Amino acid sequence: MQNNISTDRLLLNLLATEDYEFIIQLVNSKGWIKFIGDRNIHSKEEAVSYINKIVDSPNIYYWVVRIKEGNTPIGVISFLKRDYLENFDIGFAFLPEFAGRGYAYEAAKEILSIVSTYPAYHTVLATTIPHNLRSIKLLIKLGLYFEKELEVGNQKFHIYTNSKITSTTEEQKPL
Repeated sequence: MQNNISTDRLLLNLLATEDYEFIIQLVNSKGWIKFIGDRNIHSKEEAVSYINKIVDSPNIYYWVVRIKEGNTPIGVISFLKRDYLENFDIGFAFLPEFAGRGYAYEAAKEILSIVSTYPAYHTVLATTIPHNLRSIKLLIKLGLYFEKELEVGNQKFHIYTNSKITSTTEEQKPL
């Protein structure tokens, strides 16, 4: 998967173990816990283990998003294959102090642009909980639209797609 991605204001690099301090901060932020869930990551060892699970999976990609000026890590863009979905899923999470500045849009739009060049990723999905209105607004701005509600376990999710017709036979291959 492509590393060292640059936009007008941002740098995106694939997640690495050196990002453990940032990951501890991000996964313990109010928004992450509220909308994604508590990962119980509070130490360097727990963060490194979490990062290694992501890095070692052929179906999970996380880019750490940094502001070019100062190289400050502010969020992540994820692209992963969930067991309960037929296509890869794009996601994003940013520290609250960087919300509302267009960074998530800029970074996610760039990742969508890159993955769209691979035929295997013609259809991209996004998953959110129904009351995550900021994420829903961003998904719509990115050109995705509501496809369906899906219940996984006891949790309801809204699934968004970039494709009018999702393919159930399209083979998904890791990049």
